[in-house]
Amino acid sequence: MRQLTVTIPDDFYETFISFFKHIPDVSINENIENEIPLWQQEMVLDRIKNAKPEDYIPIEDALKELDKKWL
Repeated sequence: MRQLTVTIPDDFYETFISFFKHIPDVSINENIENEIPLWQQEMVLDRIKNAKPEDYIPIEDALKELDKKWL
């Protein structure tokens, strides 16, 4: 038996799953523990699109701020 990992658009998901549920010896394991919700993906993309260069800080400064906060 073989394993297959596929990535499909959300709007095809139900059709895809319903097709494979009828095949004997097929098991469907949905790995949703690491899945990022679509609303959150859209929010991040929107923030990236609207970001201005002056909003960015060097990584060294960001790491120093994190060290101050958590160490």
